[in-house]
Amino acid sequence: MKYLRFTFLPLLLFFLWLLLNGFSTAHVALGAVLAIALSVAAIPFRPIRATLSHPFLALRLCWHVAVDIVKSNYDVGRIVLFTQRAEPTPGFLPIPLTLRDPHGLAALACIITYTPGTVWAGFDESTHTLTLHILDLKDEQFWLDTIQKRYQGPLIEIFE
Repeated sequence: MKYLRFTFLPLLLFFLWLLLNGFSTAHVALGAVLAIALSVAAIPFRPIRATLSHPFLALRLCWHVAVDIVKSNYDVGRIVLFTQRAEPTPGFLPIPLTLRDPHGLAALACIITYTPGTVWAGFDESTHTLTLHILDLKDEQFWLDTIQKRYQGPLIEIFE
């Protein structure tokens, strides 16, 4: 089990190579060599290894993010298509974070980036404050709860 985490990247690269190039003796050999070489070459670029503590919580978080992306697409589409009836109130919102793990912060940045209508505008490392730009900022408490409880809470449990 200890060596399983070291074999994940080469196996993933090997599988993707075969998926993209087809299955033949030459591709199997070349894919294996490239997967091992690239995995070894990537070691210096990953000084902090991520550990996934709660995989089912991660799946639930992915579900919440998918639902939020669909809802946000609908909301942004309504704002863009019907601007005369929908008056967006864009704004910046500072959100204090307790999440410290760099992998968790990267995941939070991806979640925010994937969700239409929100942009990760900045992060102050000294105060651990995220600045979020929101296309329709009508309820600040809703956004604070969404980021801090719906996303940050599970990410802390998963990565810390």
